Amino acid sequence: MPTPLFIAQIGLTLFVFVMLLSSAAGMVYVERKVAALLQQRIGPYLVGPKGLLQPLADIIKLMFKEELRPRAADAFLFALAPIIAATCAFAAFAVLLGLIPEGLRLQVADVNVAILVVFAVASMSVYGIVLAGWSSNSKYSLLGGLRSSAQMISYELSYGLALASVLLVGNSLSLTDIVNRQAGTWLGFIPHWFVVVQPIGFLIYMTAGIAETNRAPFDFPEAEQELVAGYHTEYSSMSFAMF
Repeated sequence: MPTPLFIAQIGLTLFVFVMLLSSAAGMVYVERKVAALLQQRIGPYLVGPKGLLQPLADIIKLMFKEELRPRAADAFLFALAPIIAATCAFAAFAVLLGLIPEGLRLQVADVNVAILVVFAVASMSVYGIVLAGWSSNSKYSLLGGLRSSAQMISYELSYGLALASVLLVGNSLSLTDIVNRQAGTWLGFIPHWFVVVQPIGFLIYMTAGIAETNRAPFDFPEAEQELVAGYHTEYSSMSFAMF
C-alpha cells in the first residue's frame, strides 16, 4: 500500500513535469508576441483570448500529425536523436531545487557536485542534434546540425565561466549550499543574491543560454532562408516537438 508521502512525491513530480512543459509553451508564446511587436504584426490572436491558447493548439496539432521518415534516413539514429535531446533537457532537473514542502523533495539525488551534473547532462544534448542532422540524409539537416553543435560548444565556454563566478562566491558545487548562501540581506533591504554581486556574469549567462537554445538573434543554425529549418528539417509530429 503506497504511503501518503510517496503519493505526494509522485504527484509533486508530475506537477513539476507539467509545469516545465507549460513554461516552455508560455515562453514560445511570449517570443512570438515580442517578435510580432518588433515586426509590426499582431502575432497569435485567434485561439483563445489574445491568442493565449495558441501553444496548446500547436501541441495538439503536433500530437495528431503523421510521423514521417525520409526513405534514405538511418531509421534507428533518426528515432534516437530526439529522445536524446528531450531526455538530456529533463534529466538536468533531477538535481535542481524548488520550493519544497517539509518532507518532500524534487531532487532525485542531492549530490554535492550538482553543478557538474547539470553541465554533463546538458552537454550530452549536442549528440542528439548531431545525430539528427547526420541521420536525416539531407544536406540542409547536416549543415544545420554542424552549425548548431559548433555554436553550442562555443558558447559553453562563456556559459561555464559565468557559472564559475557563482561557484567562487558560493564556495561550493552543491546547489543546496549555493541557494542557502543567498539567504538574508545586505543593509537590511538589499537581497543577498549572487546576481547583485555578479551582474556582468548574469548577463553573460543569460546571453549564452539564449545562444545555447538557438533562439533569436542566435538562430543562425536554423536560418530558414538558408537551411529551411536546420537540423530538424525532416522531423514531424512529436519527434519535432521533442527538440
